[in-house]
Amino acid sequence: METRRSWILILLAFLALTLISSVSAASPTSFCKCTCNGNSTIVALDSPATKKPVDPDLLRERASRRTCSDCNRQFCLGYPFCQGAPEEEVFTTCFQRDSTKDQAVVFIFIIATVGLLTYAAVRPWIDQWSEKARERRDYIPVGSTDR
Repeated sequence: METRRSWILILLAFLALTLISSVSAASPTSFCKCTCNGNSTIVALDSPATKKPVDPDLLRERASRRTCSDCNRQFCLGYPFCQGAPEEEVFTTCFQRDSTKDQAVVFIFIIATVGLLTYAAVRPWIDQWSEKARERRDYIPVGSTDR
């Protein structure tokens, strides 16, 4: 009975961590794939362009507002790897990586599956140990009477 309680507490703690991770999950990161002069480079849309120096506070503000609509030829031409390329030869593609929340769900699913499989494999030994412990507790020696 005590073993079950500890397993239930572990399970509840695991579920609490799951909820915390899903609540605090960030939004997916967007990337822009720039193809210039036959070379492709992937740029995170939250990274600043290095075309000209800008005030760091203004740069952070601009970077936080970038979306896939900002992934265009002019965006790619602002990076050193595309400078000097004709605008007609610049191709862009925008895509998103999985969010932290999606990664957490997959990770938790894998952990839960491995945990359940491990428990199923070890359960026969746990049941035997539990039964022996129960028999030891239920044993009451018969007192000897001297007559």
